[in-house]
Amino acid sequence: MGDVGAWLPFFLALLLVLGWYLSYSAARLDRLHHRVESARAALDTQLVRRAAAAAELAGLLPLAAGRPLAEAAAAALKAGLSESVPADGRPGGPTPPLSEVESELTRALHRAVVAVPRPVSDSGPGDFGSADAELMATLRSLNRSCERVQLARRFHNDAVAQSLRMRAKRIIRWTRLAGHAPEPRMIDLDDRTPPGLLP
Repeated sequence: MGDVGAWLPFFLALLLVLGWYLSYSAARLDRLHHRVESARAALDTQLVRRAAAAAELAGLLPLAAGRPLAEAAAAALKAGLSESVPADGRPGGPTPPLSEVESELTRALHRAVVAVPRPVSDSGPGDFGSADAELMATLRSLNRSCERVQLARRFHNDAVAQSLRMRAKRIIRWTRLAGHAPEPRMIDLDDRTPPGLLP
């Protein structure tokens, strides 16, 4: 009996430490899940803005170059505003996967930017100067949108990676601290900035 009494404070301390660690881990995992959700919302916002800037550029291009870009931008806007596109980028009903739609918009942007007329100003060839202020402003806006999409996707995937590392720990799996929260997934899409956009 005396032996049990001697070990009791040790077991109580161990239980307290374990309880604290599980509570800390659950709170951290919850924060990571919220971070993934926030990063995903930010990425969705930037994708919609990029599609809107692409649609604006399409309206300034000749019909042959502008129409495919306008169609790709419209598809991206529809996908971005549709609730049937899940967070993991997989198909949901009739809507194509988000990664496929956004990658097609990137390819359309690359093709369209090549077709953008390059006016010659007093400063020399390739310098827009004041020859077409609207086109120049649109190209700059599109460049910023493309860069923000890249940053938002990087932040999202970093948050997903941290969440997955946390969920992979044995104690998290054994104690089922993740609960019924869906496993977050990386967003994989072609978001390269087309060369030729104005900084």
